Amino acid sequence: MERTEVELFTDSGNDTVVRMPGRRFPGVLVQGDSLHILRSDVAEVLEACERGDLDEARESAGLLLTSLDVLLAQYEAALVEHDIPRPY
Repeated sequence: MERTEVELFTDSGNDTVVRMPGRRFPGVLVQGDSLHILRSDVAEVLEACERGDLDEARESAGLLLTSLDVLLAQYEAALVEHDIPRPY
């Protein structure tokens, strides 16, 4: 294991915005349990598609998109607050 200093842009717990040394843009640190939840949400969409239940797939995908939109909005707000352009 290596210890290093990172730049901390937010300290929101499960989705902290940080910049690693040598990187131009920050990233989002996602905790393992949150990553597992995201993976489970994607699996739910896929399973509904495989069953042909498009209504459930659409609903699950919508909830997943909302979660990702919140995460992206937090990331973009941190960039704005620190005068960093979006990398996209």
